[in-house]
Amino acid sequence: MNFPVTNDYIDIHTHDSGPIPGIFSVENLMAHESKSPVDAPGLAFTSGIHPWYLSEINHNKLIDNVLKTITHPSVVAVGEAGFDKIKGPLLELQRRTFEEQVTVAEEHKKPVVIHCVRAWDELLSERKKLRPKMPWLIHGFRGNKELAFQLISKGMYLSFWFDFVMRPESADLLRSLPADRIFLETDGAEVNIKDIYLKVALDLRLDLDELKVLILNNFNKFFNLK
Repeated sequence: MNFPVTNDYIDIHTHDSGPIPGIFSVENLMAHESKSPVDAPGLAFTSGIHPWYLSEINHNKLIDNVLKTITHPSVVAVGEAGFDKIKGPLLELQRRTFEEQVTVAEEHKKPVVIHCVRAWDELLSERKKLRPKMPWLIHGFRGNKELAFQLISKGMYLSFWFDFVMRPESADLLRSLPADRIFLETDGAEVNIKDIYLKVALDLRLDLDELKVLILNNFNKFFNLK
């Protein structure tokens, strides 16, 4: 794995990015696709089963795909894995598949990147049941302060949905949270991670370079690099 440096912007969750000078991107590989991890400067990968694309028919194949890619040196986490009550198969299948992916993450000592839509009780129940040693990151967070603190109190990290974090009303939430638990992302949308950093730096009343160092420190802690 190539590691980000102090002056890099870190996009903790994206799709189809490719190397971009000055940006360290963690690209999501979804098990139903045919993409494979590569060794490239400024790129790392996660590998997991998104609940949207999960079924009883393809479950075994998707698990096999995760197992094949998780050992690649550029794959730094399992995910995005999780729960979706709006778009996805029966919750029991989602739960079983999530538990299998957490087991893979624990065995390979890699964190988990989580997709969760309207299934916070289920996620928190799994956290309590599985008691993972590896950290979990909620990607695309757009919830309220109460939920944010509940998740953080259980040891999780939050990466904010790009559209939500660019809204003026997100500033109060950002300032209220422990800074050592936050990440920023584009989720593969037509947005620039640099613009997100600029807005969040203003919200947190930090210089841009200070925010870069903060996110880098969070990255190193999350991936146990230092």
